[in-house]
Amino acid sequence: MISELDTIVLTADLPEHGLRRGDMGTVVLVHGEGEGYEVEFTALDGETLAVVSLGAAQLRLTAHGEIAHARALQTA
Repeated sequence: MISELDTIVLTADLPEHGLRRGDMGTVVLVHGEGEGYEVEFTALDGETLAVVSLGAAQLRLTAHGEIAHARALQTA
């Protein structure tokens, strides 16, 4: 189960926010029993890039053995 403050990974591109599948964010609010989530995406320097409402199918928890990847943000 995904909870508040969990680190998640996008499973779909969100071009309107400049976000791509594989980008990582932090859950800041869980809607209902996990039907949806508010997720904050930040740059490595801590700047908030987007706070997005996502459905359960658009994200997943991070998994053991994964590594983060840095990239420049592409805006819409």
